[in-house]
Amino acid sequence: MGTTKVYVVYYSLYGHVDTMAREVHRGAATVEGVEATLWRVPETLSDLILQKMKAPPKPNDVADIRPEQLVEADGFIFGFPSRFGMMPSQLKAFFDATHEIWASQSLAGKPAGIFWSTGFHGGGQELSALTAITQLAHHGMIFVPLGYTFGSGMFEMEEVKGGSSYGAGTFAADGSRHPTQLELQQAFYQGKYIAEIAKKLKT
Repeated sequence: MGTTKVYVVYYSLYGHVDTMAREVHRGAATVEGVEATLWRVPETLSDLILQKMKAPPKPNDVADIRPEQLVEADGFIFGFPSRFGMMPSQLKAFFDATHEIWASQSLAGKPAGIFWSTGFHGGGQELSALTAITQLAHHGMIFVPLGYTFGSGMFEMEEVKGGSSYGAGTFAADGSRHPTQLELQQAFYQGKYIAEIAKKLKT
């Protein structure tokens, strides 16, 4: 059967999605027979613009991924901060560069999940996932939502919590809010959940 490779591919500007991605990765890595790898999509903004936006330095322990490397994986979990209810231009530019893979349909039949960060409730906690599905559909990937399999954490009403039946999520507010323990638990669960499905589909 061999090892099942799951790629957690993300873009993060201020670190919220990076925090979530590491928890998604940790969850995926707990599944026996799964090799999970963290990847970052290339930045498209200049250092000067990033400096003016007061963006922190990118972590040096995560490598940039090239589009052609996607074919090596058996499953994916894509993460990004929402921009007006959609993926940011950095991740869109990455998908735009996958034309040759699309032409060969090399990713067709492979499972993929989505997680995200938005500023507030109206920032796209569901729309971000829905609009991102278009990229998966053109590649023939199988979108894997969480549904309500996360259990009681899906019904939490006493605290602010990102995420939905589409995937894990967090709220950044003005940037000062960081993922909560419950949001990180859902991210971990999503990584494990999709890794298990990727493993089943490979067999």
